[in-house]
Amino acid sequence: MNGKKGSIVIKIDDRPETGKKDSGDVGESPAKKWIRDVWQFAKEDMNRITFSLKVGLAVLLVSLLILIRAPYEVFGTSIIWSILTVAIMFEYTVGATFNRGFNRALGSLLAGIFAITMMQVAMACGQIAEPYIIALSIFFVGAITSFMKLYPSLVPYEYGFRVILFTYCLIIISGYRMGNPIRTAMDRMYSIAIGGIVTVLVNSLVFPIWAGEQLHLELVGSFNAVADSLEECVKKYLADDGSSHPEFSKTVMDDFADEPAFHKCRATLNSSAKFEAVANSAKWEPPHGRFRHFFYPWSEYVKVGAVLRHCAYEVMALHGCLHSEIQAPYNLRCAFQPEILDATNQAAELLRSLGKDINNMKRSLQTNLLKRVHSSTERLQRSIDMHSYLLTSSHEIQDCPPKLPISQPSNTVTCTSKDSLSQVEKSESNNEKPNSADTKPVQGDSYHETMRKQQRRLYSWPSREVDDYEDGDVDTEMLQKMRTFESTAALSLATFTSLLIEFVARLDHLVDATDLLAKMAKFKEDY
Repeated sequence: MNGKKGSIVIKIDDRPETGKKDSGDVGESPAKKWIRDVWQFAKEDMNRITFSLKVGLAVLLVSLLILIRAPYEVFGTSIIWSILTVAIMFEYTVGATFNRGFNRALGSLLAGIFAITMMQVAMACGQIAEPYIIALSIFFVGAITSFMKLYPSLVPYEYGFRVILFTYCLIIISGYRMGNPIRTAMDRMYSIAIGGIVTVLVNSLVFPIWAGEQLHLELVGSFNAVADSLEECVKKYLADDGSSHPEFSKTVMDDFADEPAFHKCRATLNSSAKFEAVANSAKWEPPHGRFRHFFYPWSEYVKVGAVLRHCAYEVMALHGCLHSEIQAPYNLRCAFQPEILDATNQAAELLRSLGKDINNMKRSLQTNLLKRVHSSTERLQRSIDMHSYLLTSSHEIQDCPPKLPISQPSNTVTCTSKDSLSQVEKSESNNEKPNSADTKPVQGDSYHETMRKQQRRLYSWPSREVDDYEDGDVDTEMLQKMRTFESTAALSLATFTSLLIEFVARLDHLVDATDLLAKMAKFKEDY
């Protein structure tokens, strides 16, 4: 309990018993815990181990050019640039490696041309002016490249400008001291070319990790995450009677460990930058696997992901209603439960169907599913419109079953909206009849009526009924305000249902974006 006046506060130590602790956590050293965390991190995505081994293989192959005497006598110490190129160019996916390699090659080529040209100009000006011209050129190259890489349209080529800067400086400085800038520049270019070729071959031929495949699977997973989170949130909202709500300060800091789908949906909201980066890398990849034609519409994946995130925003808003401070009475939520569950299940089924079509690369019409979603949403809207008086006045809803399991709320609920609403109308008609002279006065509330009022005090907002004030010395204005507070609590259910209806409305845009992706990517038609 919240420690109200006159209540008994019982503190329960919910810490696990010593004998029930996991044997793996008892007396575990930091080294063993770190090894276990690393192993768990590797098991989440085995491509991480593959990528690490491929980098080691590429560096080993380039290092053999130094360790073996014959190639070392040919290339000399400049072969060190090959190792540097491998370490810089090798990225997680093939597309990112091609992108980084293009910037590396173009930047090195331009830096070599600029360095050779400037050395020739400096040498023509005489030995006295030569160091000053070289120093001035380094200043201007550093300033110009640093400014250009900040320009919005040139941000994707930021690494190329960085390569131009340090390659130019190293070539022109070493050429000035060694006296042969052309030979120095050519040695650097050969070494960079060798490192780049080794990097591309190893990353493309040895267990390649394609950015396009990752983007494809990431989008499919986002569809399933939003669908799971929607069902999880709605079922918990309908099954929770509010008795287990923590204090608001604890709710804000809670990670919601009992809502695994919520974390996946939250990750979907933060996937915008990841989608754009992976799509940009996928554009550099050649046709491969299931993506066998050139100019594949990877940008459409980003657009579909953006529309899906707008749907996920509504799910997060529903989650906010679930954990809000102001809650509608549990019996009122139970009255509209069939319509809310039907709309939720139909919307989640449509989301999973869209994700399945993208995963199988099929283009199918979602007309039937979309019509069912609209029909269920219209039934929910009509139910809210017909019984809107329940949301704006202090009508009483008859008792519903106790708190339901979150996993299967639809199979255990026995009260329906029609039954509840018919009981409401009967109770209203009985209350409107005037008391006859032979009617016996009621001495006190029945047991069930008392329990119902206690439940309303504990599990709804405000926690005290307006009826409790009517017998006291409270003016009419105060009673009117308190009834307004009760209506506000009931209106929280209207907020929840309106967010669900808005979610369904955004599904139309998601269906259109998915169909455009299927058309441009030439998915197999399955009508």
